Amino acid sequence: MKKLISLALALAMVLSLCAFGASAEDYSGYTIRIYSNSNSPERTTWLIDEAKKAGFSISIDDNTVISGDTAAVQAADENKDGDLIFGLNETRWSQLIKGEYANLKIADWTPTWADKVGDFKFDGKAYGIVVQNVLMLYRNDDLGTKGEALHFAHWADIVNSGYKWYRQGKVGGTTNTNINNAMLYPFVDPASPAGGISVEGWKTLWNYCANGNFTGDSYGLEPLIRGDVQVSTFYSSSLYGNIEAAEEAGIETALHGTLTPENWALVEIDDGTYYIAEYLGILDREGRTEDQTKAVEAFAEWFGSAETQAAWSEEFDSYPCNADAAAAVYDETPAIYTLPNFALSKVEGTDLTYAEYTSAHNKEWTNIMTNLGFYWADNAAAPAEPDWDNLDWATLTQAKE
Repeated sequence: MKKLISLALALAMVLSLCAFGASAEDYSGYTIRIYSNSNSPERTTWLIDEAKKAGFSISIDDNTVISGDTAAVQAADENKDGDLIFGLNETRWSQLIKGEYANLKIADWTPTWADKVGDFKFDGKAYGIVVQNVLMLYRNDDLGTKGEALHFAHWADIVNSGYKWYRQGKVGGTTNTNINNAMLYPFVDPASPAGGISVEGWKTLWNYCANGNFTGDSYGLEPLIRGDVQVSTFYSSSLYGNIEAAEEAGIETALHGTLTPENWALVEIDDGTYYIAEYLGILDREGRTEDQTKAVEAFAEWFGSAETQAAWSEEFDSYPCNADAAAAVYDETPAIYTLPNFALSKVEGTDLTYAEYTSAHNKEWTNIMTNLGFYWADNAAAPAEPDWDNLDWATLTQAKE
């Protein structure tokens, strides 16, 4: 698991954070405008402070101003003042690189650490900084399965598990989208007019929503910790840190044993899980001078470097794409990052991976869920279940007028 940061690594981080500040180039004269959905107040404050130490001036809104990947991309597209984007996922990056947003063009750029991020890259355009997946967790104590191990073939099997589960309360958001992608995976049907998903898949996702529990928590770890539900979903980044924080707060029903689980476990799912990477790319901003562009490229080089990503990982309990950063922070790969990755499996009948398939159908799926009223916050005000045999999918896959 995680290493205690050695004196050598700590020194390397200090040197990295000071490197650009000691450069003959003065990059602080240009304020680099950044857009991101990985922008909690803690992350933005840390990045602003550490960038300043490294000799950069940056501007980034936290999630009280811009929340989620859709909002980040839309704000960048509308404001036309961005120098750099980081976060998002393969679906959004594919859209950006293909030029689907009128005012956003990703500049050509290859950092010195490009060969350290494995397959997590759009060559010459954007490169992975953090790898994430979604997880299904359960309690195995008296507040959960009472010692029974949970083993599903597919994520969607949760609806027939016989246990109480937590579900999200809105359609949008990166994690919510990835959970939906995981649920819909076994129902892929390229010939289906329902966005390339069988009608049975949409029925199952409705069941997941209608019979799941939503209590207003941002994601599913808190209700699992409280013992409100027996099975839940969460994202890999910050999982262990959140469990530790709950234990330190003295929550009686907290999940114990972060490194060796005692009363919780991952649901064993034959399919595996849906992985994404958050990427870093430079925007081709109109009117930016050559010197200003050099400042942006220097910042991107610094931010994605092994030293900075190791520091980011330590601070925010994430798993870096940069292999050197991962080796510096972890003795071994945590179990939550060793699960099979069906995002990269080929979709039968197509030449697409499932990640590419979800990207191609993302708008249709969002429109279907929005038009049918998925993910209401109040179960008492739940809409009637759709008449699945008599739906106009050609209309439902389009944006609501």
